[in-house]
Amino acid sequence: YIYFFSSEENKEIFMNNPIKYIRQPKPKPSVPVKIAIVGPPKSGKTTVAKKLASVFGLLRLSLGDALRLVINTQPQSELALTVKMHLHKGLTVPDELAIQALDVALLNHVCNTSGVVIDGYPLTRKQVNLLESAKIIPVKIFELEMDTKEVFRRALLDKESTNRPLYPEHNSSQILAIKNSCYKKHIKDIRTYYMKEHQNWCVIDAVQSRWWIWNKVQKEVQVVAKEIQIYLERINEGKAASIADLCITPQELQDRLGETGQYCPVSLAEKGELVDCSLTSSLQFAAEFQGQYYKMASQEELDKFLSRPEVYVSSLASHPLPPPDWLPKKLTVEEVKALLPGSVEMQGYCPVTYLDGNQRYEALVPGNIKYAAKYRDKVYIFESEEKLQKFMRLPEKYWNLKSPRKLPPNKEPMLLTALPLAGYLEQAIATSLIKALHKVGCLKPKFPFLSVKDTALLFVACHLKAHNPRSSEPVRQMYQRKLSWFMEHCQLIPALGAAAAGPYQEPRCRPQGLNSKLQVFLSLK
Repeated sequence: YIYFFSSEENKEIFMNNPIKYIRQPKPKPSVPVKIAIVGPPKSGKTTVAKKLASVFGLLRLSLGDALRLVINTQPQSELALTVKMHLHKGLTVPDELAIQALDVALLNHVCNTSGVVIDGYPLTRKQVNLLESAKIIPVKIFELEMDTKEVFRRALLDKESTNRPLYPEHNSSQILAIKNSCYKKHIKDIRTYYMKEHQNWCVIDAVQSRWWIWNKVQKEVQVVAKEIQIYLERINEGKAASIADLCITPQELQDRLGETGQYCPVSLAEKGELVDCSLTSSLQFAAEFQGQYYKMASQEELDKFLSRPEVYVSSLASHPLPPPDWLPKKLTVEEVKALLPGSVEMQGYCPVTYLDGNQRYEALVPGNIKYAAKYRDKVYIFESEEKLQKFMRLPEKYWNLKSPRKLPPNKEPMLLTALPLAGYLEQAIATSLIKALHKVGCLKPKFPFLSVKDTALLFVACHLKAHNPRSSEPVRQMYQRKLSWFMEHCQLIPALGAAAAGPYQEPRCRPQGLNSKLQVFLSLK
């Protein structure tokens, strides 16, 4: 065999120990990948695209490159003549012609061997639809995210730079504002579409350093290329392979679902559980085997499926998927209300709580119509979302329960005014009453010439009136003033007692204000 080396040094190393280097496994064949980069003006799209092209050997291709390629290499073709006709008239090339030019440019041998990075495209929802119709689907689309302020800041720095090209550029503030506005207008719809249909969208903070951005992009591309290589290798060997990062649309998934549908075949075979994986559109735990797709509940189940898929999808499976009529179905509140009051099993009590509670009387808990399911033409209502999910996984375990003869009494609503006095006080004014009693216990007021009991009752009454949440603000303020007046007069006894503790004093020798307090005190009798 003849071997080629990248340098003289590597050749000498090989000559010294050739066996070491020829016993290693053959490198995996390179997989051509399609990458797209979008972002606002001045976000660094072209810089990242050029770096990808140089490191991974991809062809960097913008829409202008594709149009120039068609015009220069196929000048007499109908496509080139039509494109030139629009350009000579000073018109924008229609999206339909631009996509045709891009499709022609993708015939380049570099695109078919290494791959391509599409710079700054697509920019509108219409262009996305045209790409889809031409079967041009990037395996990864990087969105360089940046706010408007940063766009104009970078544009200003570019104008001050000494490395500007000699020819004039279309980078005035007005043109940048229009480009940025158009980009912001359409990018949300484009992002939503690709995240829903292909799950191949990756948002990158373009404000970070160019080294940080490049490391992030490089890692994502390496992961995608590795996933595709592993997929092709395992499928060629007849094994099951993960289909994450393969841009499979929901419709393609639905058309090629295996015999277990959207249910996890591993959970069904090993535990007999119906784990519905349709709740998430992610294909992170999905795999292909013998031309059919299967979705798993977690990474653990995916690893088991990839190692021994035939155990879970063939006749060896211990628990095949029941017929569609025997699969549990969640019900909405409107659907449950249409079936009430009849047709509900266990008289509306939660079967999961009852069976898990060893069928005891205390485990009879009424269900909530927000959590309902239909199974074998019977309707069940559950206590919570957790209980509903348990039933959906193991309906056979809970479906055929019989409610006991002795049931808890019906909880009918009762008017507040129909309660006895103690019950009314507890339900209506317990909090306010406790606050008033706590206050009177701390202050221990004593009104002149009234008993302690009468003083306490008057204080509680004024406190309740002053803090009644149902009264208007003016009424509460009036009683707050009365409560303050009441407490001021309650302070007369300790004040006069402290002043009169010594020997008798003549009125002119008494402390200032004592005579007025004494007169107020005597007037209260």
